[in-house]
Amino acid sequence: MFEMIRDDKFIKSAKKFLKKHPNLVDKFKQVVQKLENDPFEPSLKFHKPQGNLEKFHAVCLTYEYCVILVIVNKQIILVDIGTHDDVY
Repeated sequence: MFEMIRDDKFIKSAKKFLKKHPNLVDKFKQVVQKLENDPFEPSLKFHKPQGNLEKFHAVCLTYEYCVILVIVNKQIILVDIGTHDDVY
C-alpha cells in the first residue's frame, strides 16, 4: 500500500477543481483510493507526461481530466489536477 501526500498547493487546487466539477467528487475519491492500493492499476491509465512534466506521472480522472503525481519509494505525492491543457 502507498502513502498519499497532499501538500497545501494541491489541496487548494483540488478544492477549486472539485467546486467547479461537483459531479467528479466521487470519481476523484475512487481514483485516490485506487492510487493508494495500486497506482499501476490499468483503469487509472497511469502514464508519463511528455515535455516539461517528464519527471512526473499522471493518472486519468476522466478522458478530459487528469491528476499529476510523483512516486517516491512508497509515497505518492499529488501535484496538480485539471484538464490535460491546464496541467501539462
